[in-house]
Amino acid sequence: MTRAGGEGVASGKVILLGEHSVVYGHPAIAAGLPRGASARAVPSADRTVLAVEPWGVEVSPDPAADKSLTRALAAMVEAAGWKDTVRVDARVDLPGGSGLGSSAALGVAVMRAVDDLLGIQRSDAEALEVSLAWERVFHGNPSGVDNAMAIAGGLAWYVRGQPIERIRGRAPLTLVIGDSGEPCSTMITVGDVARQHAADPERMGKQFEAIASIVRNGRLAIERGDLVSLGQLFDMNHALLAGMLISTGTLEEMIAAARNAGALGAKLTGGGGGGCMIALTDGGESAARVKGAIEALGKRAFVATIGSIDSESGDLA
Repeated sequence: MTRAGGEGVASGKVILLGEHSVVYGHPAIAAGLPRGASARAVPSADRTVLAVEPWGVEVSPDPAADKSLTRALAAMVEAAGWKDTVRVDARVDLPGGSGLGSSAALGVAVMRAVDDLLGIQRSDAEALEVSLAWERVFHGNPSGVDNAMAIAGGLAWYVRGQPIERIRGRAPLTLVIGDSGEPCSTMITVGDVARQHAADPERMGKQFEAIASIVRNGRLAIERGDLVSLGQLFDMNHALLAGMLISTGTLEEMIAAARNAGALGAKLTGGGGGGCMIALTDGGESAARVKGAIEALGKRAFVATIGSIDSESGDLA
């Protein structure tokens, strides 16, 4: 039975460790953010419409359209099997093209709102498949970690094609997240790394194995509450990613500023080529100093505490 209205929310995400290697079947550790996207769906008499703020856009599904959002909505309608026409009003509280999973959060929020309106219940596995159809339009060959975290939130161990596994840390993780202001495209950077892999699979395979080892040790550090070791692993992971030529001068400047301000470790997060970086701190004044150092470069930053109900959100949207 169709209801008067449906609601949906979803988390943004940061990848703590394991970018790009996760595309090739290796593990990654991701964390849900306290901000993401929300949506409300109501019946529509004639056509399906999605309106998104603060983007100021309104689209209807069309698989042949130029706009990615229009094609993504069409892919979701087909994958979800929705027969009714609906209007969805959504809000994204993350910057687009930043590596924080804004497109996945929007897609999952939309899916949940329409499913709620139509009285559809999905397993997590089914929700992953529907939201992945949406994500493929934006990112080509996504790992699936963004939509998995948008659905689940929290702190998780992720391997492509497998259900996420919850990680329980002994201590909260206080991150400073800085936005370079440079738009990034996961589709482009995944393609760049794929070309490197095709040209030299042995070298890139070793790089991916090294990152996988960092991820495994990172999980142990999180479970022990060993923030110092985790910060060192952040730095090691970043060095390997930078070696794949997916960092930028701006990200490097922000990461250096965070480390100089006392961060335990810092790295790019997401696909690279722009977007955001993350710095691990021991909280309190340390987080404030690191945030201030990034803002002194003219960049926006906010503090997020993972594994705790406490969080401070800056205005990144």
